[in-house]
Amino acid sequence: MNKLIEILQKQKNIKVIAPEIEYEDYVAFDLSAPTTDKLNLPLTDANAFEDFVESHLTKNNSKVAYGGYLEHRNLYQRSTVFKDVNVEERNIHIGLDLWIKAGTDVLAALDGTIHSFQNNTALGDYGPAIILEHQIEGLTFYTLYGHLSLESLDGKHEGQKVSKGEIIAQLGAPPINGDYAPHLHFQIIKDLQGKKGDYPGVCSKTELSFYKENCPDPNLLLQIK
Repeated sequence: MNKLIEILQKQKNIKVIAPEIEYEDYVAFDLSAPTTDKLNLPLTDANAFEDFVESHLTKNNSKVAYGGYLEHRNLYQRSTVFKDVNVEERNIHIGLDLWIKAGTDVLAALDGTIHSFQNNTALGDYGPAIILEHQIEGLTFYTLYGHLSLESLDGKHEGQKVSKGEIIAQLGAPPINGDYAPHLHFQIIKDLQGKKGDYPGVCSKTELSFYKENCPDPNLLLQIK
């Protein structure tokens, strides 16, 4: 078994958002291209999309909507961040999204240090994001937390120690969060490839093999049932 996957699966009682909410109050949320096309969802209107999220939660008597790992999505077509001229479109999501209201607390998944942080200001990007570095059983890997509030970056410094379950941020609102309905993009990364404060959260079809290996399913760690 891949060593990182083995390490992730051995961790217990991991929360990265709203620690008072139990996983039994989470509901799966499908934002794949066939679903959003069929429902004709307002993908470019953050407020209308937030209403759709709230409706999904209410209908399912739930408090957090989650999903998105390896989903092929149309959410990114409005932004040049994901499609440059003569470059294959990036539309496969390689993190896990947790949808809940702005201002919700975001927690460190594991003990570690702040590797880097940055406000990624382009339309459709992460907005404020924090990357933590972790070392377990001699292996170094990273977790990324995107779509945060701008205030979440205040007082942070590289190398700052954090503890599992410590509040490190709050969710941001549009347009600061990249102009999305409020949610946390949570991603696990083996090799940051020299990047700081940012790392691709969406890949193209031809890149998928690499990113599946470099960014394993975050639910291996969270274990949301």
